[in-house]
Amino acid sequence: MKPRLLSVLAAAVLAAGAAHAQTELVIATVNNGHMIEMQKLGKHFEAANPGVRLKWVTLEEGVLRQRVTTDIATKGGQFDIMTIGLYEAPIWSKKGWLKPIATDAAYDVDDLLPAIRSGLSHEGKLYAAPFYGESSMLMYRKDLADKAGVSFAERPTWSQVKDFAAKAHDPKAGVYGICLRGKPGWGDNMALLTTMVNTYGGQWFDMQWKPQIDTKPWKDAITFYVDLMNKYGPPGASANSFNENLALFNEGKCAMWVDATIAASFISDPKQSKVADKVAFAQSPVAVTPKGANWLWSWNLAIPASSTKDAAAQAFIKWATSKDYIQLVAKENGWAAVPTGTRKSTYANPEFQKVATFAAAEIKAIDSANPNDSTLPKSPYVGVQYAAIPEFQAIGVGVGQQMSAALAGKVSVAQALKTAQTLAEREMKKAGYYK
Repeated sequence: MKPRLLSVLAAAVLAAGAAHAQTELVIATVNNGHMIEMQKLGKHFEAANPGVRLKWVTLEEGVLRQRVTTDIATKGGQFDIMTIGLYEAPIWSKKGWLKPIATDAAYDVDDLLPAIRSGLSHEGKLYAAPFYGESSMLMYRKDLADKAGVSFAERPTWSQVKDFAAKAHDPKAGVYGICLRGKPGWGDNMALLTTMVNTYGGQWFDMQWKPQIDTKPWKDAITFYVDLMNKYGPPGASANSFNENLALFNEGKCAMWVDATIAASFISDPKQSKVADKVAFAQSPVAVTPKGANWLWSWNLAIPASSTKDAAAQAFIKWATSKDYIQLVAKENGWAAVPTGTRKSTYANPEFQKVATFAAAEIKAIDSANPNDSTLPKSPYVGVQYAAIPEFQAIGVGVGQQMSAALAGKVSVAQALKTAQTLAEREMKKAGYYK
């Protein structure tokens, strides 16, 4: 056989082998704006890594949590990369369910915001890489506040929020006084409501791990919330979470919204928001205490221990959570659209500072959140808007359903709290926290 024909055949065999050996990374993620943008930009990673193909499984937040929790607990091996929260990372890393993230000098792990990095580390190793981080804050229509003669301090009270909601509420004009989460879920309505309970002086569990739901701080907070939303919220609020309220705010239908700081980049973007030039920001409202008023969260990329594609998964995670990725988003969509809440260098960037009117309020909120000291009475758990124990998912979902039912008028606040207390006690006793 001629040498040239041999080389052509060898090349064909190698090409066939390469095609056959292509690595498919299955990535489970949440259906929000930044993650959807990551999917669009994934073509850049594939171009730089021709042996890797990305397959996305994009799910609503609650469904994502159920799917990835079941898969990792049963070692199902369905996903190579999972999008997980600040809640799961420490619990799962302690159980040995996650592979450590292999960072290098170029990744610059010291550039990660300390509060976020700490929450994703176990025994000094990073077990999930933050894609974006957030706290919570008050976002409001400055034009409507000016019209009503209202000005907010940097840290307003819930009472002041209610006063403005009453003045701005004008359903005939298509404007509701306030939009808040009502959809049941430990990461949906309970994220907001836990911060309200915190600032009203409450907690999830006392130092003996006994649930503290059917107590005065919870009653004060939930009664205030239900009254506020029934008087000045949009219809059907018990079905609304982050995405629904974001859509309402962008349409100009909310005078105010207390939610994730990450929303600021969307509502101040004229491509997405009809009121982009009319928004202003303040810290999350307080009642009895400022403790625990601002939540702390991050969505992170992690590798389950069951994944057999470690090298490709590590490469993708380093790419998607790097300084270079942030630069790529800025190049494609502008600095106002970059994922925030993860790196010091983002906030130090003059280009970002120039366009991100929300930057100062956002970083202040993140820095003020302390998962180790988020309640007025001493608590045995870590977490601001959740308790970082495995049992919390089930408890948070059950309690969230009761609070949503109270908002919808299906049960009274008193009955919702009583039922929630009973189910929380049952779960904690079953898990052996107390008899």
